[in-house]
Amino acid sequence: MAFLRSLAFPTLMFSAILLLLIHGAHCFYLPGVAPQDFKQGDTLQVKVNKLTSTKTQLPYSYYSLPYCPPGKIQDSAENLGEVLRGDRIENSLYVFKMREPQMCNILCKLTLDAKTTKEFKEKIDDEYRVNMILDNLPLVVPLKRLDQDSTVYQLGFHVGLKGQYTGSKEEKYFIHNHLAFTVKYHMDPQTGSARIVGFEVKPFSVKHEVDGKWDEKKTRLTTCDPHTKRAVVNSNTPQEVEEKKEIIFTYDVEFQPSDVKWASRWDTYLLMTDDQIHWFSIVNSLMIVLFLSGMVAMIMLRTLYRDISKYNELETQEEAQEETGWKLVHGDVFRPPNHSDLLCVYVGTGVQFFGMILVTMIFAILGFLSPSNRGSLMTAMLLLWVFMGLFAGYFSTRLYKMFKGSEWKKIAFRTAIMFPATVSAIFFVLNALIWGQKSSGAVPFGTMFALIFLWFGISVPLVFVGSYVGFKKPAIESPVKTNKIPRQIPEQAWYMNPAFSVLIGGILPFGAVFIELFFILTSIWLNQFYYIFGFLFLVFIILIVTCAEITVVLCYFQLCSEDYLWWWRSYLTSGSSALYLFLYATFYFFTKLEITKMVSAILYFGYMLIASYAFFVVTGTIGFYACFWFTRLIYSSVKID
Repeated sequence: MAFLRSLAFPTLMFSAILLLLIHGAHCFYLPGVAPQDFKQGDTLQVKVNKLTSTKTQLPYSYYSLPYCPPGKIQDSAENLGEVLRGDRIENSLYVFKMREPQMCNILCKLTLDAKTTKEFKEKIDDEYRVNMILDNLPLVVPLKRLDQDSTVYQLGFHVGLKGQYTGSKEEKYFIHNHLAFTVKYHMDPQTGSARIVGFEVKPFSVKHEVDGKWDEKKTRLTTCDPHTKRAVVNSNTPQEVEEKKEIIFTYDVEFQPSDVKWASRWDTYLLMTDDQIHWFSIVNSLMIVLFLSGMVAMIMLRTLYRDISKYNELETQEEAQEETGWKLVHGDVFRPPNHSDLLCVYVGTGVQFFGMILVTMIFAILGFLSPSNRGSLMTAMLLLWVFMGLFAGYFSTRLYKMFKGSEWKKIAFRTAIMFPATVSAIFFVLNALIWGQKSSGAVPFGTMFALIFLWFGISVPLVFVGSYVGFKKPAIESPVKTNKIPRQIPEQAWYMNPAFSVLIGGILPFGAVFIELFFILTSIWLNQFYYIFGFLFLVFIILIVTCAEITVVLCYFQLCSEDYLWWWRSYLTSGSSALYLFLYATFYFFTKLEITKMVSAILYFGYMLIASYAFFVVTGTIGFYACFWFTRLIYSSVKID
């Protein structure tokens, strides 16, 4: 399509410059973070991140629980994407010495009161996990798979667990107060330095016993002691969470050499064990594409071949009558639709989204936006969305001028405001709910101001610039003249009813992506990594083709039945796949998630509503331009008497 060709090249050029500026001096390191070499004895500072739960979807800062704090808590600089994700990266008392094992290091002693007991119990009930970072690697808990001889990794460790003592039915709360860290490193024999390639932990709940009196500096424990080489190996005597109980926090750290090189250290985290499912998804989607491609090929060959042969003697009377259907409406097919201004706005917004998704995916495939560069994916998407406003204004105004419009500033303003304002309204409501829960996921006022500046300070002016350029271009000419008096549309068969055909049109585009959609939802809501952008890009290409072809097929049937009101229907036909996306998200909520709190449910459906709305805009625009290209092609290829 000319639309796709004109969009792709300048978008890629601009985004290449933008992302090179973002990555700065380290842009030659994929995925964007430079390696750090450590000598034996070098200090390793463990940083703590947010507490997360798949049951509540509300992140909290690490020190929202009364864990052992350092003398001064310092926040690490976070980018825009990290803040929006709820990341709060802070320093901690966990300090290692490179390649120097430590056993039973005591952090602090905590005496629980009613408030802290309640806080710990609530977090254990909601299955919160503690996240930490060492040398930009997230902390993971290795778990052996029972069905396979392999290891899977879970991000972070649980705050604690619930259980019962042997012979008792009373449920108790236990806290993980002893952490056995394992730091894996890859040695460089030439320099003698090492690079960290793994950060694992095994959490234990241990009721520590003090040997003698408590002393902050000289205390020794009977439950674990480096002098007697007594280590914690199980949780047979767990630490209860009850008021007035004393909890002693301790940790071990061991260092293991590894053959894994620094460049491959993220492979373990991103390893997908079910890639066969993704290939099945691709094959399933390709079958849909082949089916639709066959139908489009038949339509194109039949219509264009007949027009060239000028209804020769080989065609039957029935075929001629069918052909006459779409030819009869040539004087009305390019008549501007009702609410044409709104259509122009939606098409421009769709182009903006399409460009953002396309460029983001290309750079993700190249490795610039990997999970090791936390928040980079969301930051890049926001920045690309802002700068793609240039194309939104251009394409919306070009279409507006074709409809004989003259007030281009009005269209530019609506294009710049309508979609972001709708999303912002939902976002502010959801953010207020998160604020009410005192979660770190609430966007601070400073970040809110930055988002508003990106919108009104950069995006809106760029939309106006694009609109100005688009309006100065010559208007797109229709291949046939439009009659002054609209033709009456004959009564349509039940299956050509607009609502029915629109709903049918959305099924196949959704069917092409729903398997991959499952993995995307899992990564978002179950706190897992998603880094199979190669598969995702293939699915995106298939989605484009499917949206285009189903819209062309249904548009052809509509014109054959002498219904020329195709403008909005072409947009809604493929855009209706967003309805099925939201229905699938609802199904996923009730079958895969364990969300019980009302606030968490509102957050889920609020964010999925935003995602579905964006999906509607993108798929609708693809379908619209496909049908626009198709109608111009077939009506310019025939001679109208």
